[in-house]
Amino acid sequence: MSDSTPVLPFQRIAPHLAVGAPPSGEWHSLNSLPLIILVGVTGVGKSTLLNELMQQGAEYLLLPDRRDLTDQLIISHMQALEGLPLAPVTDRGQRFAYTRRYRELYAGGMAHALTQLWISDDSRAKLLLFDGLRGANEVAYAASALPQARFVMLDAPDWVRVQRLLSRDDTFDRIDVSTPGVREADSFAALGLPEAGALFSATEEATLLSWIRRGIVTGDELRAKLQIVIEERRSYDPVETLAALRSHAARATLYIDTVSHDPAAVAAQVLTWLNR
Repeated sequence: MSDSTPVLPFQRIAPHLAVGAPPSGEWHSLNSLPLIILVGVTGVGKSTLLNELMQQGAEYLLLPDRRDLTDQLIISHMQALEGLPLAPVTDRGQRFAYTRRYRELYAGGMAHALTQLWISDDSRAKLLLFDGLRGANEVAYAASALPQARFVMLDAPDWVRVQRLLSRDDTFDRIDVSTPGVREADSFAALGLPEAGALFSATEEATLLSWIRRGIVTGDELRAKLQIVIEERRSYDPVETLAALRSHAARATLYIDTVSHDPAAVAAQVLTWLNR
């Protein structure tokens, strides 16, 4: 199935799906099955696309998403390897650290974890969908290890992603903030995040910081969302990811800028492409 040695016992993680040591003959590797993989970092519109696909009547089996697979396979796997008790990890900074170590151990990172899934004989799903992969190493690995996979890459500028993160109420978008709260700042450095300056124009930085002064967001809220974007960009470069897809899976890749298309149009474009 893969080059890794299972360290977790066989266990179901969802109806028809399991991970762990190789099971009996009624379970089959995901590697040999058709699969649609959403690609993109936080805030590009993957969850919105899934909701819109459902509203437009698409029928699919959604595999455990990146968060769930991180919890149920990657973090547990690394904790077991390191002799630590298996325990939930909610802070995104710590989760990034676990996934980085997993990626150092297994070149495909999350894509490698995806190949560790088993699906049962009694699944009747016609379309399997996974949300999602991010980095160039992940999509290159998936293109090789999952030969029947097709990729939908969603993209949006970091500026738009921060706005979307600030406007949504997702408890997962949480990260430890060590800098004391601020009510006003004239730079990202004053928020304790000087590295954020490299990701945004001067106008974008000034606009985001003005929201603190105007009471639209708190300093802690802005710092937390910026930190998420920074942490992801340390590991995932959308430009490199798209280049890898075009290199390794050009005929199996659909790229969509979610700023240029509204959610309904994005979903319609995906459905048309899948039905070609």
